[in-house]
Amino acid sequence: MAAAVEFYFDFSSPYGYLAAQRIDEVVEEYGREVAWKPFLLGALFKTTGSQPLLDIPLKGDYARRDLARSARRFDIPFVLPEAFPFMSVAACRATYWLGERDAEDAKELAAALFDAAFGAGQSISRPEEVAEIAAELGHDEDQVRAAVQDQRIKDLLRREVDAAIAKGVFGSPYIIVDGEPFWGFDRLDDVALWLDTGGW
Repeated sequence: MAAAVEFYFDFSSPYGYLAAQRIDEVVEEYGREVAWKPFLLGALFKTTGSQPLLDIPLKGDYARRDLARSARRFDIPFVLPEAFPFMSVAACRATYWLGERDAEDAKELAAALFDAAFGAGQSISRPEEVAEIAAELGHDEDQVRAAVQDQRIKDLLRREVDAAIAKGVFGSPYIIVDGEPFWGFDRLDDVALWLDTGGW
């Protein structure tokens, strides 16, 4: 069976949110699965010397317009949370903790967290907020709260971030198809074409 397409994203990335709304549909059309891999852009910024896109003069203004336009094009609900950018550590830890049990449950939680943040403008930065959303999906709220404070899960996330950097991931979304990287929500059509043709 062909390897899963790797979907790297930060929960605080609005373009990551938009990609999350389409990635499974795009990839599954070609009989492939998607491995959702949350990571922390802040750690990558230390390596690249970059900063949050919306904080960059001129680029930030353009991105706000482009995000709204892209959401309208694909009929995706979109709103920037009042506190933005926000810390996504708890969301990442909870997703990886749940992923140890069931990858589909982890993906469902990640999608729900994204929807809460950018579909409804809710805060997902605090562990209790992440746990509440997980509880709505049927998971034990206390277990989730404990998991995001568990040193083993903290170390797991650190390893995943290090692995992402080692693979060259530098932005969100970042998609890897059989070793071929694609950066950005606007590269999903290229991802589809690569899957369809085997590359060029």
